[in-house]
Amino acid sequence: MRDQDPSAGHAERRLTTKEAAELLGVKPETVYAYVSRGQLSSRRVPGGRGSTFDAKEVEALARRNRWESSGSSPSGGELSVRTRITLIEKDRYFFRGVDATELATRHSYEEVAEWLWTGRLRPGIAFTAPEVSVAVARRAVDALPEHTGPTDRLRVAAIAAAVADPLRFDLSEDTVLGTARTLIPTLVAALPPARRGHRDEGPLAHRLWARLSGREADEASLRALDTALALLVDHDLAASTLAVRVAASARAHAYAAVSAGLGVLEGPLHGAASGLAHRLLLDVLDEGNAAPVIAEELRAGRRIPGLGHRLYPGEDPRARVLFGLLEGIPRAAPALAAARDVVATTARHTPLHANVDLALAVLTASSGMPSTAGETIFAVARTAGWIAHALEEYGERPLRMRPSGHYVGPRPPQPLPG
Repeated sequence: MRDQDPSAGHAERRLTTKEAAELLGVKPETVYAYVSRGQLSSRRVPGGRGSTFDAKEVEALARRNRWESSGSSPSGGELSVRTRITLIEKDRYFFRGVDATELATRHSYEEVAEWLWTGRLRPGIAFTAPEVSVAVARRAVDALPEHTGPTDRLRVAAIAAAVADPLRFDLSEDTVLGTARTLIPTLVAALPPARRGHRDEGPLAHRLWARLSGREADEASLRALDTALALLVDHDLAASTLAVRVAASARAHAYAAVSAGLGVLEGPLHGAASGLAHRLLLDVLDEGNAAPVIAEELRAGRRIPGLGHRLYPGEDPRARVLFGLLEGIPRAAPALAAARDVVATTARHTPLHANVDLALAVLTASSGMPSTAGETIFAVARTAGWIAHALEEYGERPLRMRPSGHYVGPRPPQPLPG
């Protein structure tokens, strides 16, 4: 059956559920699943029990499904994945359609995470970890060598917490959300404290501070850390997020998906960038001038960390917000001046802007934190975004993240090696 909308000014082809299912190559029940996820719109048949669908909308969805199955995008370029989580546009980014910087400055990390997961704000929510999970994770992390990096500690903690959770293979939304709300504080609680006598209570940023700095935190510094967590919670399909979606596509549980993200995050081109910027700032502070430090970095063939971003032709909005908060912290003034000196020195011939890694380095360097602290902040923050993407992927067709390899080796048959 095909009908037309009598209120429309032009003919609109409508498809029955059966016709839509045939065009999409799925069962009728899956058509309604697309409707529930917002990927298709439906209209009830007047006086009937069925629904009809816009033919153009169904055809567009069928094309997208074919593109994903073939591992190509409509433009013939890289793989494109539909998502309702983050949009990056010009020099702004949005979480579920809301300006991400405004969310981060007005709400806590936990509140922003809830918005990312559910599209609802829960004012005052604080994530807590079960004692059993924390005990298991701490024992596993404490068994690691002293020189172990933060991402390795977090990955071990995630695996240990998974083993302690008999419900980890339940991929229903409510169970995964319950996992998310306990896993993130478990990761923080499993990290060794930087000072004794701290108490694991209050917002997550307060608990994380005690793992990163031996100094007492003032309210301005805690707010900067909490805002940094909220700003970093997601950033579209970064390399680690894509790894999480691949794992979720194979129906790996949430702990395993997060572990996949942590594995990619450890790469020097991803999560470690803030640590490089941290060490650069310390060198500038020691020299009193960015020029000789920049010259030495370039002479060694190294890229200057903390500058530019492939997705932002102008200023990184995350850096702008963090720098604004750091200006209100007196002890951050020297590191801020060093960061501005780095930007001014490197931008003499080509316009360059500071990115969030440089802003994060100012926060960590001025707070008595180690150079690896930025990596820890990034990983803890991004765990919430990874969970959001895993949840979204659990609602898609399984194993769709399977591009085809383009074989360029010797053509068979080849003789057996002698």
